[in-house]
Amino acid sequence: MTNKTLLTALGTVAVGAMVATGALAQDVTLRLHQFLPAQANVPALVLDVWADQVEEASGGRIEIERYPSMQLGGTPPELMDQAVDGVADIVWTVVGYTPGRFPSTEVFELPFMVADARAASCAYWTMYEEGMQEEFSSVHLLGTWVHGPGIFHTADPVEVPSDLEGMQIRGGSRLVNQLLELTGATPVGMPVPAVPEALSRGVIDGTTIPWEVTTALRVSELVENHTEFEGNGLYTLTFVLAMNNEAYAAMPADLQQILDENSGLEFSIFAGGTQADADGPARVIADEAGNNIITIDEATAAEVWLPVVQPIYDTWIADLAERDMDGQALIDRARALMAGDCAS
Repeated sequence: MTNKTLLTALGTVAVGAMVATGALAQDVTLRLHQFLPAQANVPALVLDVWADQVEEASGGRIEIERYPSMQLGGTPPELMDQAVDGVADIVWTVVGYTPGRFPSTEVFELPFMVADARAASCAYWTMYEEGMQEEFSSVHLLGTWVHGPGIFHTADPVEVPSDLEGMQIRGGSRLVNQLLELTGATPVGMPVPAVPEALSRGVIDGTTIPWEVTTALRVSELVENHTEFEGNGLYTLTFVLAMNNEAYAAMPADLQQILDENSGLEFSIFAGGTQADADGPARVIADEAGNNIITIDEATAAEVWLPVVQPIYDTWIADLAERDMDGQALIDRARALMAGDCAS
């Protein structure tokens, strides 16, 4: 055997061995883009945990680069389109940043609709699989969830709806803004990262966010009053972890499987539950600071607050009917899942 033939044979054997051991297996790098600082609860406790698990499960063949605080450019309301257009491979975003674009998800944003984030996140993914795929056909969804109960954080105390009259309040979603309008407050739209400066400058008198977000935004240092509700919370926001369709399709089948096995229903429940679990420590910070925490019991909420928000349900159902969608059926299904198969 000539030296050339020997080298060729040895090279063939080496390549075969490398393929067998995965050394030449296709590697995938995915860019994950989102709007919060890296140390905030969702990136640290949810997104990083998920990304680390995917990387480990792939044996290092999948790398997920994390870009917090809109480091790839743009604004939070542009994140969904960044996933669609491939500016980022994966985005985590608030669905309500694109109001009216994904109407079915708003069933979980209706006021006093959700009591438990885990149950709601489970119901959300279940309903996505049952009938929301068309709305999200422009992306590949990896997770759907909600946060813990949204509450009021205000400069002045809020115990009844009329206490909000004349206040400038940052609203968490289209439906929360409708609630604020019904109480006589003026809703102010802005992404979450803009809240601290707006509070400190007096541009707004308060904000609607869950407890867990207050730590990263230092809200308990900027306002002294917090109004929470027992039972069903004031509101929740819906989130998605969404992937560019082409980026997903380009992955080898085995890596797609790894991604899918670490996403979906169980991940959605984990994400929503983790956010809700972070509410407690954040509430302790406000309490230890001596802030005024007002808790509205379920009876008072039903008697005083629910009549104010009922028009939001009526309008929402009518809006969906104009799109040939049955809003009441979505409400009924969500409630049935949260009380039944998805109950924590």
